[in-house]
Amino acid sequence: MAGHIRKIVVVGGGTAGWMAVSALAKVFGTQKYSLTLIESDEIGIVGVGEATIPTIQEFNKLLELDENQFVKETNATFKLGLRFLDWSAPGSEYFHPFGTYGVDMNVNFTHYWMRYRLAGGAADFGLFNPQTVAARQGRFGRMSEINPKAPNVNYAFHFDASLYAKFLRRYSEALGVVRQEGKITTVTQHPETGDITSVTLESGQTIAGDLFIDCSGFRGLLIEQTLKTGYTDWSHWLPCNRAAAVPCDKVKPVTPYTQLTAREAGWQWRIALQHRTGNGYVFCENFLSEDKAAELLLQRLDGKPQADPRIIRFTTGHRKLQWNRNVVAMGLASGFLEPLESTSIHLLQEAIMKLIRYFPRDRITDSLRSNFNREMLFAYDDVKDFLIAHYKITTREDTPFWAWCKHMDIPDSLKARLESFEQNNLSLVQPNELFKEASWFAVLVGQGLTPKSYHPVADLMTEDEFRWRMDRVKEGTTGLANAMPMHDAYVAKVCPSPQLVNV
Repeated sequence: MAGHIRKIVVVGGGTAGWMAVSALAKVFGTQKYSLTLIESDEIGIVGVGEATIPTIQEFNKLLELDENQFVKETNATFKLGLRFLDWSAPGSEYFHPFGTYGVDMNVNFTHYWMRYRLAGGAADFGLFNPQTVAARQGRFGRMSEINPKAPNVNYAFHFDASLYAKFLRRYSEALGVVRQEGKITTVTQHPETGDITSVTLESGQTIAGDLFIDCSGFRGLLIEQTLKTGYTDWSHWLPCNRAAAVPCDKVKPVTPYTQLTAREAGWQWRIALQHRTGNGYVFCENFLSEDKAAELLLQRLDGKPQADPRIIRFTTGHRKLQWNRNVVAMGLASGFLEPLESTSIHLLQEAIMKLIRYFPRDRITDSLRSNFNREMLFAYDDVKDFLIAHYKITTREDTPFWAWCKHMDIPDSLKARLESFEQNNLSLVQPNELFKEASWFAVLVGQGLTPKSYHPVADLMTEDEFRWRMDRVKEGTTGLANAMPMHDAYVAKVCPSPQLVNV
C-alpha cells in the first residue's frame, strides 16, 4: 500500500470495535491519526460475552481506567475462576482457578501434591489454591486492600457487554474518536493492489481509509465478504456450532465465578452480574435441535427469564489470514472459539496489542502482516487444544454427543501433551502460552486424568518435614481466602452500580 497510514477506520461497534478504537486512541492519539468507527443501530451485536480472564486487567491499565468506575458502569462482578459441573461424569465437579497451587518449592507444587495424595492426603487439590477456597465460600476481595504483604490473588470480571461497549464509546469519543452511524452498502478496492480504499454508507457518504479494522462480526464484511480470505474450520475437534442465550433475573448470592454445566449435547453457562444472570446453552445441532436446546435452557434457569432465548450460529475456527492487505480482523470477524474458558475477549485483546506492536510507521509491509498472522495463529492454536481437552478427557458416554467426544481423534500436539501429563505430570507448556501448568493441571485432573508419576525432587524431604510444610501451605491458603469479605458485600460497598443503589 502506497503512502502513509493516517486514516484508520473501524467497521463495527460492540465490544470488539470499541475496545480496538479505544486502545488505538489511547496509544496513538487522534492528532496525527484520524480514528473513525462506523456502526449501525439497526445491526444487532452478539453481546453475550460477559466473562473475562485476568488479562483484561492489562487492557484496563493500558487505558488507565479506574477499576471501580469500570465495575460500576458495566454492572460488573468479580471472577476468581470457573466451576465445572458434570464434565468428567454426571455428579462430578472441579474448579479452574485464576492462580497457582501452593508455593514455589523447587518444582511445580502439584508434584508435591501428588506425593501428598498418594500418601493418603486430601485428594482435593483446590485446598491449596486461595481462589478456589474463596470462590466456594462466595468470597472476594483485593489483597492490596486487605493485606498488601499477602500474595496477589488473580481475578477477572463478569460484565454487561452492551454497557461495556457504551462505556468504551464515551471513553473513546472523549479522546477524539469519531463515531459514524450508518450501514455500509459498498466497499471499494484499489484496482491494482486490492486494498480497501473506502466504504460507502446507505446515506451515500463515503469514508476513506488507509487501514481498516473489521469488527463486523461473523459475516466479516471486509475480511471475508470483500477480500475472500478463507476460513479454517475446527468443528471436527470442537463440534458445538450453536448457542441459545437468555438473561434471567438476578439470583443471590452473586457468585464470584463462571459456572459451566455439561449437558446432553454441550454445556450451559451461568454468569452472575449485579443486575441479572446471563445464561446460555452451547450445543451441537447434529445432536440437538435449536428449539429443544432453547426449551431445555428455559427449564434450567435459576430465575425468571427476561427475554426469549436467542440462537447464535457459528463455526469454530479462524480466518486463514487475520491481517489481509490493509484489513485487520478482530473479534468474531477474525474467528470464534466457544466461550468455554472465557477467551473471546482475550483473543480480541491479543489482536489489539499485536496490531499496536506491529503498527506500520509509514506503510504496511509483508513482514508486519506475516508476524501478526503467525502470532495470532499461535494464540488460537494454544486455546484450541486446551478446549478440546475438556471434551476428550471424560468417562461420559451417556449421550451420543459425549460418546462422540470421548472417542474423537485429536491433534497430535494435544496427544503429546496428554501423554506427557499422564506419565509425569508435565504439560509441556511453552513460555508464550496463555494457559500455564496450573490451568492444565486443574482441568486435566478435574476431568479425571491423574498423572501416574511426579518429579523426584518432591521425594527429597523427610516425611515429617513434608507433612508439616503441606499443612502450613494449606493453612495459609485458607487464611488468605478467609480474609476476604463476602463477594456481594464487597461489591455493594466498593463498586455498586449506580442504577442499583437503594433498589
